[in-house]
Amino acid sequence: MLDVYLDEDHAARELRADVRAGLTADPRWTPPKWFYDARGSELFEEITGLPEYYPTRTERAILDERAAEIARITEAKTLIELGSGSSAKTRLLLDALLGHGTLGAFVPLDVSASALTAAVESLSAAYPGLSVRGVVGDMTRHLRHLPDGDNRLVAFLGGTIGNLTPGERAAFLASVRSVLHEGEWLLLGADLVKDPAVLLPAYDDAAGVTAAFNRNVLSVMNRELGADFDPASFQHVAHWDPEREWIEMRLRSLRDQQVSIPALSLDVAFAAGAELRTEISAKFRREGLAAELAAAGFSARHWWTDPQGWFSVTLAQAGPPL
Repeated sequence: MLDVYLDEDHAARELRADVRAGLTADPRWTPPKWFYDARGSELFEEITGLPEYYPTRTERAILDERAAEIARITEAKTLIELGSGSSAKTRLLLDALLGHGTLGAFVPLDVSASALTAAVESLSAAYPGLSVRGVVGDMTRHLRHLPDGDNRLVAFLGGTIGNLTPGERAAFLASVRSVLHEGEWLLLGADLVKDPAVLLPAYDDAAGVTAAFNRNVLSVMNRELGADFDPASFQHVAHWDPEREWIEMRLRSLRDQQVSIPALSLDVAFAAGAELRTEISAKFRREGLAAELAAAGFSARHWWTDPQGWFSVTLAQAGPPL
């Protein structure tokens, strides 16, 4: 069962608006959400299994170790996952909460109706006694449509919080808090600041899969907007910004070139060496993340990490309204 709050033309409108805004800005940018067409999603799944890409396996190990403890602490009756995709890692939480005997409902939210349909069908079959209802919506705009309830746990995993700028993070966390009752829970996966020698290979693997993933956004614009990007004329770049403490993924033009985007009646000139930022991935420190949560009205109750201190899972509780 799906509740749909995005119409069929939503993605097309959003893509046109984002590309026009980003390619006419200085510096140029595109949001990372446009990586994930069918091909991009396949490439990202491949990335998560690469030896250099530690976040997925590290977060999963933390959840595997702590899921039963999370279930005991929260006694959640409803689990909500934001940006759920296939909900693969969430099965660890579902198993623990069902084993604890409190969970009655799972609500995954994602912009992709196809991904949600597959997830809802799969999970409904795997957990026949569980109410599974997907919400097709944008987590920055449609949280108010999440079902109300008693003792809900919202999971936002994968380090996706790092794709938001500080201002966007503040607005997002405040919006999550606004739909939770005092005492309800947020489970947040966040990547941590570490040696760039570990960070950079995770975004620039030896096999070139991340480079193909990055260039895929150009193929998306070609297909959806009639653009004539030549992906081979752009170099994948991963850059660590030590002041902002985030990774930037960029595409660097290898030559002087002119790109036409007919759907926008837009022509864009790229000089040799000009760059297009396609993603930021912020890395966090414990005290900074706790402060951001507190500013949004949450108290960080529990903090778990892996033995190397590479990734974190924070269990935060909604406090009194600010």
